[in-house]
Amino acid sequence: MQNIHEWYLKIKVFGEGWIAEWGIVVIVFLVALASFGLGRLSALEDTKPLVSITEAPTDARPSPAAPGGLYVAARGGSAYYYPWCTGANRINAANKVWFESEAAARKAGYSPAKGCKGL
Repeated sequence: MQNIHEWYLKIKVFGEGWIAEWGIVVIVFLVALASFGLGRLSALEDTKPLVSITEAPTDARPSPAAPGGLYVAARGGSAYYYPWCTGANRINAANKVWFESEAAARKAGYSPAKGCKGL
C-alpha cells in the first residue's frame, strides 16, 4: 500500500504532464474562439445602415390643418367641432360649414360639441 506522500507525487506528476501537453492546445483554442467572435461582431457592425442628418428646407410652410378653417359644423346642426373629431368626420362634405375662430362659430348660432374634447 502506498502512503499519502507517494499519491501526492503521482498526482503532481500527472498534473504537470497534462498541463504541458494540453495547456497550449487549450490556450490556442480559446484565442481562436475569441478571434472568431470579434471578427463576427465587426462584420455585423459593418452591415448596419449609415445615419445621415439633413436640414429641412427653410422655405417649407406648414399646411393648414383643415381646408376651410379651424372649426367645422353641419349646415342643419347645432354644434361645431374640431376637424379631427369623430363628429366632424360624420358630416357630409357638401354640408360642412367652416369657421376660422370659435367666436365666429358661436356668433353663427353653434355651440361646442360635447363629444369633442378640448372645446
